[in-house]
Amino acid sequence: MKIDRLVGILAMLLQKDSITAPELADHFEVSRRTINRDIESLCEAGIPICTRQGINGGISIMENYRMDRMLLSSSEMQEILAGLRGLDSISGSRHYARLMEKLCVGSSQFVSGRDSMLIDLSSWYKDTLAPKIEMIQASIDEKRLLAFLYYAPGGESWRKIEPYYLVFRWSSWYVWGWCEWRKDFRLFKLNRMDKVMPCEQVFSERNVPMPDLSNERIFPGGIKVKALFAPEVKWRLVEEFGPQCFLEQENGWLLFQCDYSDRDHLVSWLMTFGDKVVLLEPEHIKNEIYSMAKKIMERYGRNDDGI
Repeated sequence: MKIDRLVGILAMLLQKDSITAPELADHFEVSRRTINRDIESLCEAGIPICTRQGINGGISIMENYRMDRMLLSSSEMQEILAGLRGLDSISGSRHYARLMEKLCVGSSQFVSGRDSMLIDLSSWYKDTLAPKIEMIQASIDEKRLLAFLYYAPGGESWRKIEPYYLVFRWSSWYVWGWCEWRKDFRLFKLNRMDKVMPCEQVFSERNVPMPDLSNERIFPGGIKVKALFAPEVKWRLVEEFGPQCFLEQENGWLLFQCDYSDRDHLVSWLMTFGDKVVLLEPEHIKNEIYSMAKKIMERYGRNDDGI
């Protein structure tokens, strides 16, 4: 993309006293004519660029122009590279890392040595997730409507949206867009989307509000949970809620209290602990788990296949 190339050329000019048009053309894999147009664009943007002909000629930024030639510190660059490699982990490519390395040219200290921070955003669904992300990103860039089959707790339905943002939050990927069915902005989880397909129809961009990703907005709470957990599962409570989420009792069991937002998720979460948890409150959830346990016993107690 031209904007990436312009930023790359500017970074190279800031880090080198002079560079030739053929060197820039070779580095960015474009023609010299394209480089000349890029230099003109930078000049029009207010960057005082000088060109000199001859053996010692080249392209440079005016000597008296005050701009810090070191745009970022080494530690800042390493942090940015870690984040970009994290984005690359979704698709397995090195697109973002290569982009940043272009900006680092001439300053090998920024990209050499052992990385101290590694970020992997890929998931078990990488094979299906990466194509979705690529397709959604293209639809956002081209302002094309996006159609897909969506699986929600209330059932599945076909949706058509104007996509605006890809969001990574709560260990999952989402797309934020205007839903034609709901006539409002909605957040859709990529793992629940199937048969994703960009439409031929383009849309005019709306005044798009930023998605409210606060936990209080998405997970409003409302279910007061009180339970006792066996000491063997302390590590799970710490991992999921932090070390302050329980009070250790005299018998070693852990008194856990929190606000929960989703009844179905709460029940399924508690069931994963088996006999290592005793739910104290709320009473209606206790009754639901008791009824579910009875049905499980009955199903597995049959001589047939249990269905």
